[in-house]
Amino acid sequence: MRMGIGLHPAGKTVAVPPDRVASKCLAFLKDVLGDFHPRDFRIRLWDGSAWDAEPGEPARFTFVLKTPGGFRAMFRSPSEITLGEAYLRGDIDVEGDLGEAFRLSDRLLRVRPGFEIRLRCARLLLSLPSTSRSRPVRPVEMLRGSLHSRERDRQAVTYHYDLSNDFYALWLDDRMVYSCAYFADSAEDLRTAQERKLHYICRKLRLRAGDRLLDIGCGWGALILCAAEKYGANANGITLSGPQAELANKRIRDSGMAGRCRVDLRDYREIEAWEGYDKLVSVGMFEHVGEVRAREYFERAFRLLRPGGVFLNHGIACRSGIPSQPGPSFSDNYIFPDGELLPIATTLRAAEACGFEVRDVESLREHYVLTLRRWLRRLEERRLEASRFVDERTFRLWKLYLAGAAHTFLTGRNTVFQVLLVKPFHGESGLPLTRADWYDPGNTA
Repeated sequence: MRMGIGLHPAGKTVAVPPDRVASKCLAFLKDVLGDFHPRDFRIRLWDGSAWDAEPGEPARFTFVLKTPGGFRAMFRSPSEITLGEAYLRGDIDVEGDLGEAFRLSDRLLRVRPGFEIRLRCARLLLSLPSTSRSRPVRPVEMLRGSLHSRERDRQAVTYHYDLSNDFYALWLDDRMVYSCAYFADSAEDLRTAQERKLHYICRKLRLRAGDRLLDIGCGWGALILCAAEKYGANANGITLSGPQAELANKRIRDSGMAGRCRVDLRDYREIEAWEGYDKLVSVGMFEHVGEVRAREYFERAFRLLRPGGVFLNHGIACRSGIPSQPGPSFSDNYIFPDGELLPIATTLRAAEACGFEVRDVESLREHYVLTLRRWLRRLEERRLEASRFVDERTFRLWKLYLAGAAHTFLTGRNTVFQVLLVKPFHGESGLPLTRADWYDPGNTA
């Protein structure tokens, strides 16, 4: 394991009286976390014994170890997955601010105790019972086919997005925008910030009445509806999720926009309307493309655009130069199987290689922290309602995902970019000299 704590070579289990197990586990935690500052949390074990926050620090959360088996599973081979699975099983829990607990998990995954502590931990782990529950099949293990093939991508996307329209509606805004909002200030409500994001994208694209727009990975259709209703665009969205397409098209019909926009159940690799669009947009879909398909993705986008057309690609990116957490990613295994985050330099290089000119790159990292925290709070507030659509394990899974994602953006390990690309026409971009129209709320069709 990455802590350098190994089991005794003989593999023997050394019995420890039950009344001493918890005290030994707590002593180990004090050894490895004694210099953690600020220690603004409590730790409570299954027997009720606890280690309080350091004097003068309010306890932001309580980290609860519910079983000796959970302790063993966590520290025998610590990783995002072992910690996450212990939480899903209920072997560990967090009372209070779940997001704050990720500072502690970061430390637990990177701690490097000395030889004496490693030896003591090895003996302790051998004395603990293993959890009686077997490891579940991870969603990524259920996917079949070649990585980022059309069929495998369809399986990965439907696993996540087909969960339940009703469940997502509980904690997203009323338009069900499932991507980073755009806030004017940190106190703004989610609905207003998501509405601002939709208009901001439309203004970046400089949509005009009659423009043909394709939204690649359109979700529940919020952006194409905004583009049709407020800017007069003829908007087409595509998704791989049947429930998304069904609800999106119902919303389109209910709004009276069926003549101007629609959502199709199609893969982006199936669209061949060459030079058939004036504008392209993709928000939160690029994470599913993968580096091996990035060139193909941008090549197809380039061919779909008319000369002088623009493409706004909005996607999460990893940060080059910042070390990732040791071990496999919990999100890649349980939330977005086959998801792949690329450094922004890799994305831009692929786009330029296909003929695009990069016109603007904007980071919205802080906006995603605010978005994810609001989603998490809304989900927690609707726990009873959520039980009508998903089981307790799924509820805990999504809580963990939202809190953990907010932490990765807060710490800068991940970020999110809006990249504006243009397909030049004889060297002319066709764009104005300034971005002033982007920031004019009255600038609609």
